[in-house]
Amino acid sequence: MARTPAAKTAARPARKRAPRATPAAAPAAPAAPAHAAPHPHGPEAFGAAIGGFLQSLSGLQVPQSRLSELQDQYVNQATTLWNGAVDQISVGGDAVAAAPKPMVDRRFAAEDWLKNPGSAFTAQLYLLNARTLTQLADSLQGDEKTKARVKFAVQQFVDAASPSNYLALNPEAQRKAIETQGESLTQGLQHLWSDVQQGHLSQTDESVFEVGRNVATTEGAVVFENEYLQLIEYKPLTAKVHARPMLFVPPCINKYYILDLQPENSLIRHTVSQGHRTFVVSWRNPDESMQERTWDDYIENAVIRAIDVVQEITGAKTINTLGFCVGGTLLATGLGVLAARGRQPAESVTLLTTFLDFSNTGILDIFVDEASVQLREMTIGADAPNGPRLLKGGELASTFSFLRPNDLVWNYVVGNYLKGDKPPAFDLLYWNSDATNMPGPMYCWYLRNTYLDNALRQPGALTVCGEPLDLSKIKAPAFIYGSREDHIVPWKGAWESTKILGGPARFVLGASGHIAGVINPPKAGKRSHWTNEKPAVSADAWLAGATEHPGSWWTG
Repeated sequence: MARTPAAKTAARPARKRAPRATPAAAPAAPAAPAHAAPHPHGPEAFGAAIGGFLQSLSGLQVPQSRLSELQDQYVNQATTLWNGAVDQISVGGDAVAAAPKPMVDRRFAAEDWLKNPGSAFTAQLYLLNARTLTQLADSLQGDEKTKARVKFAVQQFVDAASPSNYLALNPEAQRKAIETQGESLTQGLQHLWSDVQQGHLSQTDESVFEVGRNVATTEGAVVFENEYLQLIEYKPLTAKVHARPMLFVPPCINKYYILDLQPENSLIRHTVSQGHRTFVVSWRNPDESMQERTWDDYIENAVIRAIDVVQEITGAKTINTLGFCVGGTLLATGLGVLAARGRQPAESVTLLTTFLDFSNTGILDIFVDEASVQLREMTIGADAPNGPRLLKGGELASTFSFLRPNDLVWNYVVGNYLKGDKPPAFDLLYWNSDATNMPGPMYCWYLRNTYLDNALRQPGALTVCGEPLDLSKIKAPAFIYGSREDHIVPWKGAWESTKILGGPARFVLGASGHIAGVINPPKAGKRSHWTNEKPAVSADAWLAGATEHPGSWWTG
């Protein structure tokens, strides 16, 4: 459900607010002439690409020796499982003692699963089947990317098929329904209907949070805005501030306040408290009036415009810059365009979990090939027959959730709907559900030129805003951060940025994942980080010589 452009983005009520820009109306797309030649991204090309994928899929196979081994293992383990269940029923004994002990799996950790013989057998059989299917997928021989796709599909099926996900097979949910005289089922249906109405699965109690009241509370004012962004300047927390300001560019697929969730874990508040005059881009949520906007539009009218405004307001010749995730990719692209124009506005560049080199994109690689990119271009891109459309933020949010389905999907299906529980209040998951749209042409350019072609790292391979792009012309020193368990931007992919920019680069590795690794304030005393000031030829070599330090990377 599209929000108005500024929905849920402003920090506390602005002290000074620029006049609101009126979004330009998007012109209607002209109809294609009947005699038009086949488009290079048209159905014929897409069909050929799909055919190639299916052919590669048919070439996968499991070696016969491995298949026989897995079959024997399955029969033996299934026989043991069945005999244990029969013995338990025949002697009327305890299911825990008579049946094989289930694998350690929190979905079946409750006593309800072991006390009920039928449930114990169902859980154990499911785990055996899941393990065997996973081993079969791991044993495939053939194209690596196709194997990865098959493994991902198998994992999605295995996770969805868990008996814990179904009321008829979940003894915990059944017991709660009996104890509450059906009230838990009533609550579950109410939660389901509420989620249907809001258009996404609730991962947290969203009623607890409100932007400006208990999230995004660091005081600031909107000092500039256009149809792409609002630029927030934060109120100083120190008597004196550094002469050189700092500009944050967060990812445009979520709201800016991931950097300002709560006072105790706010990177923005931490930066302001260190005496930095801090500006942050708050991306507007694009509506249909912006569905034709391109990557070039975002670079020229958002990133470069924000840099110019910060310089105009502060009078600073150079500024410190920080980009997070795709915000870092946008920031580096903008600085690359300015470098081609003879400008070096950045005194420093900080990139947090950011790709500039897309050769190692981890699990996201399975979603990207010529066929999938062409499909996007044909449906929402600049060349779509019915005109460009928005990529809805909820679609991307669902994709990222299904990268970890047990933690971010089925866990909430069971809790919210089968047990009728309200999910606990969690600020990070509230932010995660507050997704933003992306204009189709902008997204398709990003998908093709980075994830598919990996052209951003190649000097002169791309022209952006009329300029040949060469990121090595960015001469500012760079601080590059990666999270060790990041499944969206694998840390080795983040490390590759050290070889692309033109200035000296320092890499720091943090523990945990894409978000929790970044949002790790020093006062929490959690996790650790690794540093290595010596040159390294690869990410593995860098890690081999790195030193681990306890606590947050924010002070490292």
